[in-house]
Amino acid sequence: MKIFLSYLGIATGSFIFGFGLNYFIIANGLAEGGITGLALIIHYFTAWPVGSVNLILNIPLLLVCWKRWGRLFVTKTLLGVAGVSLAVDLTRSVGLQTHDLLLGALYGGVFSGIGIGIVIRSGATTGGADIIARFIHEQMGISMGKVYLAIDFFVLSLVAFFFGLEKSLYTLVAVYVFSEVVDKVVQGFNTAKAVMIISSAVPLITHTLIRELDRSATVLKGYGAYTGREKDVLYVVVGMHQLLQLKKIVRNYDPQAFVIVNDAYEVLGEGFRRPI
Repeated sequence: MKIFLSYLGIATGSFIFGFGLNYFIIANGLAEGGITGLALIIHYFTAWPVGSVNLILNIPLLLVCWKRWGRLFVTKTLLGVAGVSLAVDLTRSVGLQTHDLLLGALYGGVFSGIGIGIVIRSGATTGGADIIARFIHEQMGISMGKVYLAIDFFVLSLVAFFFGLEKSLYTLVAVYVFSEVVDKVVQGFNTAKAVMIISSAVPLITHTLIRELDRSATVLKGYGAYTGREKDVLYVVVGMHQLLQLKKIVRNYDPQAFVIVNDAYEVLGEGFRRPI
């Protein structure tokens, strides 16, 4: 069942990516970053199917995968590359040409980002820049993020040279939105907040927290660096909708409490999402 759901996720994500790429990006003459961006540039000059070009460009990289990281990594990568390439070609008859290229860039980035995010969450990888970045990182120690940036900069430079600066800038918008959406889909859409409370009224705050918010917490022992006095530190993770109520509870018991609120990008465990 788990394998079936994984394949279903790859197929669904690939279709969404292909739809977003054709319906918004290609229809408006925009591009993407990475190997997909190179495939789009070749498509605009030759009219060759984008998916087929993408697959061909990935073949040498798949050979690198096979020699360096083994069959399992190649299998996962091949599933992602083949699924995305096939979906792009199957949906190439759809398209929405808009007079506002910004809309095309925004919606193209959103749909393609959702699609690739689902593919990655389903256990596949999308090849292309992922392989190049990992290989260079292992060989030269350069961070993968910097390699991604260099590849995207190269592709965007080609877009600017061949199709003009305006198309390149709109493509940059699409690439940025794409990366943000992929991160959200892969990491999760939790809107939780991690709160650290340093107060003399931690026992009262904890009791009220459990009773009114149905949320437990962790009490840590610390001491003030300046005063040298022992202090209780309360660490709790709450949903975004509970944050205001938590602040009111703290203020009622200790208006002088020191409160630190941080974004919790992903929370796994009881009361939140189950561990994957």
